[in-house]
Amino acid sequence: MHFKWPLMEDNVSREDLDVLIAFLQGMPRLTQSANVRALEGEWSQWLGVKHSVFVNSGASANLITMAALKHLYGPGEVIVPTLTWVSDIASVLQNGFTPVFVDINPRNLCMDEDQVIAKLSDKTRAVFLTYVQGFNGLSERLLAELARRGIPLIEDVCESHGATFQGKRLGSFGLASNFSFYFAHHMSTVEGGMVCTNDDAFYDAIRMFRSHGMVREAENPDTRARYAAENPELSPDFIFAFPAFNVRSTEINAVLGRSQLRRLDACNDRRRENFALFLSLIDPGKFRTDFNLEGSCNYAFNLVLNRPDEALRERLETKMCESGIEFRRGSAGGGNQLRQPYLRGIVPDGEYSKYPEVEHIHFFGYYIGNYPTLAPERIVELCAVLNSVQG
Repeated sequence: MHFKWPLMEDNVSREDLDVLIAFLQGMPRLTQSANVRALEGEWSQWLGVKHSVFVNSGASANLITMAALKHLYGPGEVIVPTLTWVSDIASVLQNGFTPVFVDINPRNLCMDEDQVIAKLSDKTRAVFLTYVQGFNGLSERLLAELARRGIPLIEDVCESHGATFQGKRLGSFGLASNFSFYFAHHMSTVEGGMVCTNDDAFYDAIRMFRSHGMVREAENPDTRARYAAENPELSPDFIFAFPAFNVRSTEINAVLGRSQLRRLDACNDRRRENFALFLSLIDPGKFRTDFNLEGSCNYAFNLVLNRPDEALRERLETKMCESGIEFRRGSAGGGNQLRQPYLRGIVPDGEYSKYPEVEHIHFFGYYIGNYPTLAPERIVELCAVLNSVQG
């Protein structure tokens, strides 16, 4: 179906394709090699961290991050949001952690920090914070409390490339951070992701978990030497420390990423301008406009009804469909994750009802595409269509 306002438009440009075509001349190596290494270094410099590990998706970034967390910190609980993508919670479950859920702050759609702090315990191994669709969810209070208790922060920045807190890019605060380079996100390698960290031991673990658990992937020579000494009967090239995964990406994806990274900041400036214009034009009598935009970098327009109103919701969805506006109800990940079938039998029946803020987003919240090629006049027209729906 053709949409007048799609969720994403031209996220892989002619320039990107020309760079890729030039790379493919002469039959280069296509498996993980020099361009993957180069992208990891360039991304680390852009983000402001020591280490980055390129993988095949944001979901894989989540998976190996939780695997490394369990390896280094042991089993226990991980505090997770109710509004996030499925792979965040799935990765917690797949690694044997117990998820502890919290509701959202309606002004930034991220985890309610009061609830996070209230649910911290001796069993907590990490707080897994999703920056929903470009909003900042950090505060000095939350960072100070986690530091005081020695509890790691894991940042899900899959939807928020370039968003900041106190002038520093999100993804550079925690023990680790995860990014997705899916087609619809701020920057795309079509499929791809990144794990970032300043912790050397975590970095070595991530590199091994990315590639079958192979010890030769570790950067630290002492790590490789220790495993070789402990396993003299094994070839040093084939020592597998963990029953791990293969979530490597390719040179093709890395070439695209390196091309896109060069214009990421400029594209993000446009997204910020677009979102500010969108919020200034939609009807505050029908829709929420009081989001906290400090540090945000939103790849989507968040459209949330002020009040639960099923009749208005039906008129709005009908109007968007008729007008060619592509949308997703429930915002990030389809709304309240506690309503999803994969959590049945894991959380008590009806548990979703204890989280009223995410419940409202589940039934009365949407996102619409925000991208650099979306001209201001198209945003004006979009808002006029939305505002025309009778309240």
